[in-house]
This record gives sequence, C-alpha cells and structure tokens, in this order.
Amino acid sequence: MDPSAPDPPVVVGITGASGSAIAAHLLDALAADRIPVALVATPAGRAVFREELGSSLDRFRRPGLVEYSDADLAAPIASGSRPTRGMAVVPCSANTVAKIAHGLSDTLLTRAAHVHLKERRRLVLMPRETPLSPILLRNLTTLAEVGVAIVDPAPAFYLKPTSVDEITRYVAGKVLEQLGLPQRLYRGWKEDRP
Repeated sequence: MDPSAPDPPVVVGITGASGSAIAAHLLDALAADRIPVALVATPAGRAVFREELGSSLDRFRRPGLVEYSDADLAAPIASGSRPTRGMAVVPCSANTVAKIAHGLSDTLLTRAAHVHLKERRRLVLMPRETPLSPILLRNLTTLAEVGVAIVDPAPAFYLKPTSVDEITRYVAGKVLEQLGLPQRLYRGWKEDRP
C-alpha cells in the first residue's frame, strides 16, 4: 500500500427515515477525528434533514468530505476496487433495507452497500421505523445473517439521559463502535471521563 495515498473514507449514507440528528452527530465525530468521508444522501434524506434540523448537509462540507449524488452510479464508491473503512446508513429507511437485503442496487447508496457486502467490509444500518413489520424484520434478519450490523436507535436508559441530544449522541457513538472507530460521544456504563 502506498504510504502517501490518502486514508480510505468511511461511506455515510443518509435516507429519508427520521433520525437526522444522529447522522449529524456521526458526521461531526468523523470530522473531529479527521476521518475522510464519502457522503451520499437520497433526495428524501436531504428533505428530512432540512425538516428535522432546519439546515442542509452543506454545513458538513470540509476537506476530507466528498459528497456524491445518489444518482451517480459511476462514483468511486460504486466499485469494490476503491477501498473504504466501512459504510453506515444513518438513518436507514425500510425501503433501503429492503433493497439492500434483496440485492437491488439502482442508486449509488444501495450500490455502495452492495459493494460493502460483496467485499466483506463493515456495513452498519440504523433502521428508524416503529413498530417493525414482519417484512422489515425478515429483511433485517437476512442482513444480520450475512454480517451487517443493525444498530437500533434505542436509548440507553441506564445512562440516565436528560436530553434528546444525549440520546442521539449515544446512538451515533454506537454506530462508530460498529465501524471499528473510536467514539467520544457518550460515556459507557460506569465509565469516568474528564
């Protein structure tokens, strides 16, 4: 491997499910650690992000973050020949879960997820749906059985969160852990930090 080559990025996908604050914490944490990011958001993901947070994804622009259109199937992350540090889809709609579970890769986001599956790279999905239908549960089971990490955006009540921000930071931290990356977004059980 060429030591002068840039570090591979983490691919971050954002779909139209609710949970934009978790995606925002994830992107902020990756920026704080100067981890390169390849960002792809669906049109619905962009719309929900604006609706829930009152801002656009433009606020995350920085050196080391490259944003791709979901329609760009020729983007580098559409090929297994381009290394990555893993992929997280946060939040992940039930529609996107179904497409990934059944091998449909008609958008850049679903194609990148397929690449991570076929190359046996880390893939983390955070479905944001409740209650869970039997169909969604079957699709999530199919993905879990092939090694996909499913991170449910459930609060850690034992940490006694006092705000929505603490809850969303916790879930973003769990996503980082599943990617094998350090996280400083929450304190673990009986963990003291300065």
